[in-house]
Amino acid sequence: MTPRLWQPAATGPLVLVAHGSRDPRAARANEALVAAVRRVVPRTPVRLSFLDHAGPRPADVLLALEASGAGRATLAPLLLTSAYHGRVDIPAALMDARGRGLRMPVAVADVLGPVGGVTPPYLLAALRRRLAAACSAAGVWAPGAVPLDGVVLAAAGTRDDAARETVATVAENLSTALGGVPCEVAYASAAAPTGAEAVASLRARGARHVGVASYFLAPGLLHETVVTAARSAGATVVAEPLGGAPELARLVLARGRTAREPVCDLAHAA
Repeated sequence: MTPRLWQPAATGPLVLVAHGSRDPRAARANEALVAAVRRVVPRTPVRLSFLDHAGPRPADVLLALEASGAGRATLAPLLLTSAYHGRVDIPAALMDARGRGLRMPVAVADVLGPVGGVTPPYLLAALRRRLAAACSAAGVWAPGAVPLDGVVLAAAGTRDDAARETVATVAENLSTALGGVPCEVAYASAAAPTGAEAVASLRARGARHVGVASYFLAPGLLHETVVTAARSAGATVVAEPLGGAPELARLVLARGRTAREPVCDLAHAA
């Protein structure tokens, strides 16, 4: 129920922080997620901000909330790994707000991907929802008369070893959630394998009906890159990015509920 996910009196407004993109489809996907979150907690102010490209920036949103009377807020990164954007850009955004005069307490939530080696069940449920919808649209049911016998987990890519390990963890857990269907990771950039290489690996292991699960929050160039490569190698089912999946909205709120004030921010306040 909602009270288990969010306590607005204790946590204040929720500021979602997306990466940002020049692609207008990305902004629409982010807005869809904001709308999904608001449906779960209609009485909580939910604002969207961006680290790059589009606006507003997180500092702008935090300062505006404080000026309107908010006594505290929570930043929730719309990121799937704790790579550079999660480790550097999010803290920098909060420090920017502090440098511009922000005084209210701000808690920062974990990213939406695995933390401490644990993949959130909500995340797996959202991936399964999108994949099932793609299978249905393609006339393929998983499981069913023509089941998928291989899945590619398509991700953006990063040079951060720890971040890639979390993507591999999601692939392993998605395989289990799909009843043991083999699941290979593929990246759009910065790391191997490509979408085509991942599909080829699955086909070499005997897979004939390969689907792509999109480990993306929104469409864009990177998503198209890895998906196009997978299709070129024979993938027949491609799931949409996670966008406004209701399970993802509940994951955002669950992360917000356990958000903490960063140690550096507490030191600044002191």
